[in-house]
Amino acid sequence: MPKPLRIGLIGYGFMGRTHSNAYRQVNQFFDLEYRPELKAVCARDAEKVKAFASQWGYESVETDWRKLVERQDIDAVDICTPNNLHKEIALAAAANGKMILCEKPLSMNTAEGEEMCQAVEKAGVPNTVWYNYRRVPAVTLAKQIIDTGKLGRIFHYRANFLQDWTISADLPQGGTALWRLDAAAAGSGVTGDLLAHCIDTAIWLNGSITNVTAMTETFIKERKHNLTGKVEKVGIDDACAFLCHFANGSLGLFESTRYARGHKALYTLEINGENASIKWDLHDLHRLQWFDHKDEGIVRGWRSVHVTDGDQPYMKQWWVPGLQIGYEHTFIHQVADFLQALAANKPCPPTFRDALETQKICDAVLKSAANHQWTNV
Repeated sequence: MPKPLRIGLIGYGFMGRTHSNAYRQVNQFFDLEYRPELKAVCARDAEKVKAFASQWGYESVETDWRKLVERQDIDAVDICTPNNLHKEIALAAAANGKMILCEKPLSMNTAEGEEMCQAVEKAGVPNTVWYNYRRVPAVTLAKQIIDTGKLGRIFHYRANFLQDWTISADLPQGGTALWRLDAAAAGSGVTGDLLAHCIDTAIWLNGSITNVTAMTETFIKERKHNLTGKVEKVGIDDACAFLCHFANGSLGLFESTRYARGHKALYTLEINGENASIKWDLHDLHRLQWFDHKDEGIVRGWRSVHVTDGDQPYMKQWWVPGLQIGYEHTFIHQVADFLQALAANKPCPPTFRDALETQKICDAVLKSAANHQWTNV
């Protein structure tokens, strides 16, 4: 019989739903020593959080996160709040001996992230950050292939993450659902929201980034603020692009924007090595594109690998070969990995310390864009 792991969720928005679904589903498909119990969910709006708790099966609700992290019947705190609350909640949760699963990005900046790392390391509590794209089977397969050395020396890494949902100048900033447009709540715009995903995946696949040169743009300079009712300056970046050097000598090219009309969530990555190349596209997430120069010339070309077989990452837990899975499964995989790591008394990457590396790169990108200079990470 699996041992219970009592979950306290803070925040019930989009990520609260994805995480709750993962907790409910994980033991149906993975043989684990622990079973998540949805013990409590916390949010400021009492009626809405009660409705969320009823829908997802949480046993109780709180409207003050401080009460949740102090509860003796909570083992793990899941932070799904706007970014400006991550640090305070994490420090309190660590002080109360709670395991912590924190939404990305880790923090508002590197200094906050370092505080959070020191807190969880001092407390000795298991911790992880929800960079879920690592858990796409095709991306995990790419990692396995790269680690075998089949690509040879790496020359290029490029990634983009394109959206179009903030183009309208009438869209306000701040408050529920729109806090990502408010610098006070989000810290940054597409750099911390979208590029952070690309960066985490990149350093996982291709190693550390040493320096960057970047540009950002805020296309709409002022928006009405939902919390004050006034038209206020927009402090987040609407678009960001940067070049970088990796420690392995390869070059990186990254772009993200919320102003790419026609794209809702286009995340692609490509890695070019001396022997082979890999491509992946979130819109076709179950496929890995593979080019091997060693193939016979007359049939040499890109091939599409359908990642659904049982010997490919995670897929033996799901359906028969040929039947694909989707976005929500990446969160189920992360919960499974966290519970397996917990049983083995091992860290579950990306840990807070791992995610701090991504935060350092984001800060360097924003600094470079501000001073128009190459910036070391």
